[in-house]
Amino acid sequence: MFLFSSVGRPIASKPYNCIIFTSLQALCCPLMATAAPPRLLCPTLDWPRKSLPFAASISTNCRTVLSYKHRMRRSISLSMNGCECDPTAPIGIAETRTLPVALTTASAMEQLNLAIASLNASPPSASSGIIRLQVPIPENMAAIDWLHSQDPLLPRCYFSRRSALFRNRSDLLLESLNGHCNGNGNGDGPSSVSNRLVSVAGIGSAVFFRHLRPFSFHDWSSIRRFLSMDSPLIRAYGAIRFDARSKTSSEWEPFGSFYFVIPQVEFDELEEGSVLAATIAWDDSLSWTWQNALNNVEALIRKVSSLVGRLKRHFPEASVLSSNHYPDETNWELAVNKVLHSVCQDESTLTKVVLARSTKFVTDIDLDPVTLLACLQSEGKDSYQFCIQPPNAPAFIGNTPEQLFRRSWLSISSEALAATRARGATKALDLQIEQELLSSPKDILEFSIVRDTIRDKLKAVCDNVVVEPELSVRKLPRVQHLNALVAGKLRSEDDEYVLLSSLHPTPAVCGFPMEDARQFIAETESFDRGMYAGPVGWLGGGGSEFAVGIRSALIEKGGKAFFYAGTGIVEGSDPSLEWAELEMKTSQFTNYLKQKVAVE
Repeated sequence: MFLFSSVGRPIASKPYNCIIFTSLQALCCPLMATAAPPRLLCPTLDWPRKSLPFAASISTNCRTVLSYKHRMRRSISLSMNGCECDPTAPIGIAETRTLPVALTTASAMEQLNLAIASLNASPPSASSGIIRLQVPIPENMAAIDWLHSQDPLLPRCYFSRRSALFRNRSDLLLESLNGHCNGNGNGDGPSSVSNRLVSVAGIGSAVFFRHLRPFSFHDWSSIRRFLSMDSPLIRAYGAIRFDARSKTSSEWEPFGSFYFVIPQVEFDELEEGSVLAATIAWDDSLSWTWQNALNNVEALIRKVSSLVGRLKRHFPEASVLSSNHYPDETNWELAVNKVLHSVCQDESTLTKVVLARSTKFVTDIDLDPVTLLACLQSEGKDSYQFCIQPPNAPAFIGNTPEQLFRRSWLSISSEALAATRARGATKALDLQIEQELLSSPKDILEFSIVRDTIRDKLKAVCDNVVVEPELSVRKLPRVQHLNALVAGKLRSEDDEYVLLSSLHPTPAVCGFPMEDARQFIAETESFDRGMYAGPVGWLGGGGSEFAVGIRSALIEKGGKAFFYAGTGIVEGSDPSLEWAELEMKTSQFTNYLKQKVAVE
């Protein structure tokens, strides 16, 4: 049984109910009795199969059905929308139960089935709660391989951290601000499981959070209600629209203004070993009972494949049947000149506007988003990879180098990343391009706006704000950017929401001043950015991490894909050079497509 503070946080628990672990060996302890004999799982739940427009989400007895009309008829995915709860009402149970080590994913699935059967025989008395059952697997397996082996019609999510090189830089700053490295498994020390987590793949929805209104403190609190510092791997993964006030186009409707999910079944790839987990969440006040949740996870587990094959990092060649830029090159030049005219006006406050482009491709075969993402990993070790796909929806994928922020306890770090140059073909040429970037007044101006704005935002809610270094070059496989790391210590936990709201959108993806640039974008761009350039990441009990959803794409069924890229326009920008920068940024996607037609 848990004891809760007035804000619904667990402050004490029996040690055999909630496990804090710092090594794979600790994960192996059998902490949940499974004495109940195995039983057959319940029959597949007969959910209604009628396709409905997603905008007309149905709420019956506070139970929300997510559905969306596509060419293919699919079953409707049913679970509870956590945004409909009272975020001030404490959750009854929040715990992690670790089962004995399993040598294979198949035996791990068997253990989860037995554990769920045991739970069904002895249901908890609490009217709300969230329980994570996890099985350690000593073998190293890639989470993206596991995800690719699952039914592609299931809702799914994926998030992969950046390489150790860039993570270590922020680790050192965060640890110095925390004053220690506790290593207690709550998601902070280098030996903690959370810190050794490389990537996470999830399917299904234990609880989701979605609404058409802009993301609010109520929604942030609703997500936090299901999280606990004592269960650091219970996380909500998702994304937020770039501009919730703009009109939503049909391809982005399933995502709402924001979409987060705590997966029902999850595969965690660690630096050493793996973890397979199932999560059960319920709340009687939302008419989503314990039995509803248990039946739902049983039905999903029967669809989970325990046969995990290594995904080939080779994308099938797809021929382009049609492609269109929004805007095209002529209208792009007009838009850039409009920005330049505005920033040069004496009475104008605008100093930078980030203009973006959407390119719609139709190909002769369906593009598999997970395979495409796996291919991008080979050149994106210093970037975040993500995939967010609600039920019956397109997949939003990306390979972004830009961090919005990372929180460990109250310590928080963010990155300033702006100005772009190509990599050189030789070491000497690459160094020459780097020096040009470091000495370019136009690029230094663009970067300084981003760095100084992030520093000011942190100072509003943080103490001990530092910038290290003031200016450096970050090299990626195709491009290089000006870069700086900014960090501070939040004054309160609730300030995380304040910072999320104020940091997004950064000048790197919107402009400066932010509201003037946002309004300019809304009046100028001819397409819906959706989640492109918005926050993408996760919220957890002891920490959180968000990237900026750039270098991204929306992959639909029927061979349709939207590729997005943007570039900052400041005084001195050249429309043709900025267009070339867009081409360079989208090349990581378009290089996998065989161009049979000219791009219009």
